[in-house]
Order: sequence, then C-alpha cells, then structure tokens
Amino acid sequence: MSKRITILILATLLLAACGGVPQRKTETAPAATGAGGYLEGDGPGADAPANLDAIPDAVPKNEPLHRYANRPYVALGKTYTPLTVTGSYKERGIASWYGKKFHGRRTSSGETYDMYAMTAAHPTMPLPSYARVTNPANQKSVIVRVNDRGPFLHDRVIDLSYTAAHKLGIIGNGSAEVEVESLSPDAVLNTIAPNSVQNQPMESSMPAAAASTVAAPAASLTSLENSNTNVYLQLGAFESQQNAEIFLAQMRNELGSTGKQLKLSSKDGLVRVHIGPYASQSEARSSAESMEGKLGFKPMLYLP
Repeated sequence: MSKRITILILATLLLAACGGVPQRKTETAPAATGAGGYLEGDGPGADAPANLDAIPDAVPKNEPLHRYANRPYVALGKTYTPLTVTGSYKERGIASWYGKKFHGRRTSSGETYDMYAMTAAHPTMPLPSYARVTNPANQKSVIVRVNDRGPFLHDRVIDLSYTAAHKLGIIGNGSAEVEVESLSPDAVLNTIAPNSVQNQPMESSMPAAAASTVAAPAASLTSLENSNTNVYLQLGAFESQQNAEIFLAQMRNELGSTGKQLKLSSKDGLVRVHIGPYASQSEARSSAESMEGKLGFKPMLYLP
C-alpha cells in the first residue's frame, strides 16, 4: 500500500512541475539551410487550404490568462518571465514560422496547434493574448493570437503559424525582420485594404477610475528625433492628446523622480507617452525592468 501511495505522490509532483513549462519541445536542431529556414524536418503541409489569404486575422478579445503557462520558466538554460499586461510591448526582430512538424501537437496553453490558424508563439507575451505583426519590407500586417511559447534560438522574436507567415510573405525565406506589437483586448483594428498594412493599435487601456481622478495638465507635443540621443521607453499610445495627457500625469505620479523626462510625441496618428532620453539601449532596457514592478507592465524600447 505504501508503495502505491509513493507512486501517486511522485506522479502528482511530476504533473505540477510540468505545468509551468512550455509544451512545445525546445528547438535544439539548427535551422535547415536551403529549405526555407524552418527547422529540419519541418515545412509546409500537404493539405493546405485553397486560399490562405482568405483566412481572417485573429480578433482581440478579453480572455483569462492561462493558469500555468504564464509562470516563469527555463528554456535552453535561460529564464523567461512572462508578461501579465497586454498592449505594452513592442519589439523588432526576426520572425520564423513552424508547420507540419508541430501541427496537431499541444501548445504551451494546452490547445492543439493548427498551422492554418492565425496564431503565434512568443517567449514572454501573456498566454493567450494578441499581437500585430508587420513585415516592414512589404508593409503587410496581420493580427495573431499568441497561444504558445518559443522561439528560443537564433535571436528570433516570434514564431508564426504557417498561414500568418504566408500572409506576411515570409514563407519562402523561412524568416524575416518584423515588428511585433502587443494589442489590448479593446484595440481598434482598422484595415486599410486587403493585404495591406493596418493602422497602429488605438488607445492603450487605462482604468476609468484613474482617468477620472488624475487631472490632465497641459502638455505640448515634442519631436524626439531632435534630441541628442534617440533612445526612449514608450509607456503608452493614444488616439487623443487629452487621454495621453491624463496617462502622462498618472505616470508622473507612479514613477516619481527618475531623472528622465516624460514627453508626448505624435506619430502615425497616435499621441505617444515616452520617458528618456537614455544614453544607450542597454540603459533603457535596465530602466524598463526596474519600472515593471511599479507599473505592472514593462515599457518597451522606442527608437524614433
């Protein structure tokens, strides 16, 4: 009897330990050369839908965060701490895609991976959450639902589903530089035209209570391009200057004295709230990490 109890206890502990780690097997094989850039043994499926371009983008909505998939985890010897706030992350880097090798397997969120759905894997974005991915080379943009962890090799920032990569025009090369921007559930997504770049996400979410209690000081828009250094952190982006000023005042209250300036700038139809400038990207990233505990989100690096 005691032996059976011991076995049950060990099994329970094993399941609990596995709950916070990525389900998708960590990539250890180098990317295949001359075969599109995906991992060895991966590639397009044999039964792809007739019109991948007709598959609609994901639509951001409120979803509860996965109980286990947002815990800190270790992959290839590196510790990752997932974010818990959406709409406050933006990064530019190399995107890859994964296909038939993982089609039908479990993702880190416990869902079944469908290479023909508009999904993606990211090391730290909340699971599940949504992101806009833009290919600056052809100005194509898609919205994906992030439901998996990865990638962990080759300094890639996101792994796209086969369909998402197809719509961005990166299937042939296997990888390409993209811009990834986290979207809040209430983001406004205005499509300009089929297969063309979409507008930037609209207002960053802010509790109504905060908006009603924080007085909005008069703030002027400045050009960040004229500063001595072009390294800033972005705290938020808004459609209206009034809401941006309210948020700026809230950030002043939350952060206190930092030795840096809080500024408003206008770009791409949005009023953005920045802090800086910083002497280098490494200084800005270090500052972003220190702010995360105060703000509940990690400001993103912004290079005007």
